[in-house]
Amino acid sequence: MSRFRSLWQTSIQATKRALKGTWEDLMPPSEKVVFHFNSKDEISRWHLYADSELGGLSSASLEIPDTDSGAPLTGVFSGNLSLDLDECSTWRMKRSGFCGMRSKRFNGFIDLDSYDTIAMRLCGDGRCYISTIPLDRYLPTWRGNVINANLEMNPSRIVGMSLSVNAEGGVPGAKTGPGDFQLEIDWIKALRS
Repeated sequence: MSRFRSLWQTSIQATKRALKGTWEDLMPPSEKVVFHFNSKDEISRWHLYADSELGGLSSASLEIPDTDSGAPLTGVFSGNLSLDLDECSTWRMKRSGFCGMRSKRFNGFIDLDSYDTIAMRLCGDGRCYISTIPLDRYLPTWRGNVINANLEMNPSRIVGMSLSVNAEGGVPGAKTGPGDFQLEIDWIKALRS
């Protein structure tokens, strides 16, 4: 009988502590790490694509460079953008010069409904990179280009994210054209203001 009474009292005390909590205790944290590019396991959660899948000659990689300095590890998305086409290709491409990385499907969904901003810690090379992220001004993209589509984003059911680069286009002043690209990526976080 004393074990039951002890368990009952412990349960009542835990319930009282939970009820004394504040509204802030029920809110999710102000930031949530979605991806941290600091290990080979994290890098393996991404799939690379390029126009080479369709007859282009662009290439991409996502790696964590070996460092002996003890500096924090950071992912590097790099490669080469080419406007040329493989003459032997059976695809009839009209445009080339794009590469990207897309997260593999989450195990279920990731719920970002409590957050209003996506932040990325990056070090770029002057090129314009496009990301499909759940913001109020979300822009759907395909193969490095923004597409016109009337889509509604459901931030509580995110299935993946992507980051791409295109040899042509971008914001004024950004580096364009064929050639090498390199983007260091530390993390992607969801933030709540």
